[in-house]
Amino acid sequence: MAKTGEPILKVVATNRKATHDFHVHERIEAGISLVGSEVKSLRDSKVTMADGYVEIRKGQAWLHGIQINEYGAANRWNHEVARVRKLLMHKHEIAKLGDKTSLKGYTLIPLSLYFKGSKVKVELALVTHKKQHDKRATKREADDKREMDRAIKRAR
Repeated sequence: MAKTGEPILKVVATNRKATHDFHVHERIEAGISLVGSEVKSLRDSKVTMADGYVEIRKGQAWLHGIQINEYGAANRWNHEVARVRKLLMHKHEIAKLGDKTSLKGYTLIPLSLYFKGSKVKVELALVTHKKQHDKRATKREADDKREMDRAIKRAR
């Protein structure tokens, strides 16, 4: 249970493929600029974020590849499903991330989309791509951990 004064977090969507395909180096929280029908659609968890990425252009951060489906009751005032959305961050944060993403191999991707109180937030990650052998090693480690947990549970 959250303490009084702490906002309640409600995760809307996660990019489960991200931890499989990338090494996560740093995590950042950012706000996102949305229209009303997008927020209502997010409350119904109608979002796809598997192909999302962040582009830093002219001192601003833009979120690409996130699809927030149309909200049924918004009729003609509905939003564009795959539009580019502006991220709300401080200038020094954007500049720091811009410097890091300009380095070879680094990318900025969204990991999860969630409500923090009444605000919509996106968790970003500074990542590098995994090689095929890294993916196999990660899977092997997860399988070994699962086997150890099963053996401990059987021993009880």
